[in-house]
Amino acid sequence: MNPETSYILTINGGSSSIKFSLYRMKEPLERLLYGAIENIGAKKTKFNFTTAHNSQKSSYDIEAKNHEQAANHLVDWLEKQQDFTSVSAIGHRIVHGMQHTEPEIITDELLNELKKISDFDPEHLPEEIRLIEVFKKRHPGIKQIVCFDTSFHNSMPVVAKLLSIPRRYYEMGIRRYGFHGLSYAYLLEELERIAGKEAAKSKIILAHLGNGASLAAVKDGKSIDTSMGFTPTSGLPMGTRTGDLDPGVAWYLMHHENLTPKKFSNLINHESGLLGISETSSDMRELMNYEETDNRAAEAIALFCYQTKKWIGSFAAALEGLDIIVFSGGIGEHSPEVRSKICDGLEFLGIELDEVNNMNNEIVISSNKSKVKVYVIKTNEELMIAKLVDNFLK
Repeated sequence: MNPETSYILTINGGSSSIKFSLYRMKEPLERLLYGAIENIGAKKTKFNFTTAHNSQKSSYDIEAKNHEQAANHLVDWLEKQQDFTSVSAIGHRIVHGMQHTEPEIITDELLNELKKISDFDPEHLPEEIRLIEVFKKRHPGIKQIVCFDTSFHNSMPVVAKLLSIPRRYYEMGIRRYGFHGLSYAYLLEELERIAGKEAAKSKIILAHLGNGASLAAVKDGKSIDTSMGFTPTSGLPMGTRTGDLDPGVAWYLMHHENLTPKKFSNLINHESGLLGISETSSDMRELMNYEETDNRAAEAIALFCYQTKKWIGSFAAALEGLDIIVFSGGIGEHSPEVRSKICDGLEFLGIELDEVNNMNNEIVISSNKSKVKVYVIKTNEELMIAKLVDNFLK
């Protein structure tokens, strides 16, 4: 395989988006172009891309009522790019993998297996499967390799995986899995590059804070616990997802509001979180603009920061100490005000921010006096997918 003429295409399918990148297979991997299709299913779906030789972002509107239509538009566009004919493999992010712990090549058997577990994550898996099927239909000769978001957390001890329901359900696969694994794997690699091997093996809390948000407790380079559980709806309150919810609320709403399971799923995944509390927006940036004048926006921000702070405290206990916190994701990377609110009051854990560095979004935002080192590291799930695929093909 000639690295100068072989390429990896990465596909990162979300509930309403498709992110993509094209890499040349060399050491290190070279990104040639990247982009995204956003707001799939909305009146205005955006297609944007950036190429290596032209760092300026290009964007235009497309019609994409669903992921299949969006994927076909993406394939149409890719076929016009001269490097696409040399794509050796397509790497897909698959949110839920159950017992699968390593990248795997897509076969009919694996695809059928993924379809059978679609109810484990109805917000992501069906759309991710459609993306695979579109590329399989349009370009059957290209290898497709799946990378599982749950793999990173396979190292969690059983006590962190158990749900306190009858044991028979655990045997059926109903347990805590954790997500954002590709992001966490990348952040650990970056932390080792920035701070060294010893730092990457210390007691770490990784905070992927974005529209979807979670934290992971990492010790000796392995996940020992994480805030998301059986589905990506659990844990922290997010853009439109509830986070952890008293199961009695489900019974009450389905009984008294006549909510069907489908309507309840829509409520907890698309109408809740920051959007539900604020009744204004799911976007933290917009809520920050309203914070001084809208009490609902202020309470949504306060809830998000309060719950994140609680998870940090609980994970410090699970880790039996704390050496490093890494903030990442759209909010974690770009909102110094949120980081400050989260860390405020955690001095007893040895956390103290340098507010100048924090406001400037520096890599290290903890003060010289802080016993816990606090980092801001930009995540890159697409590069992690490309690395995993590259290693799989070698």
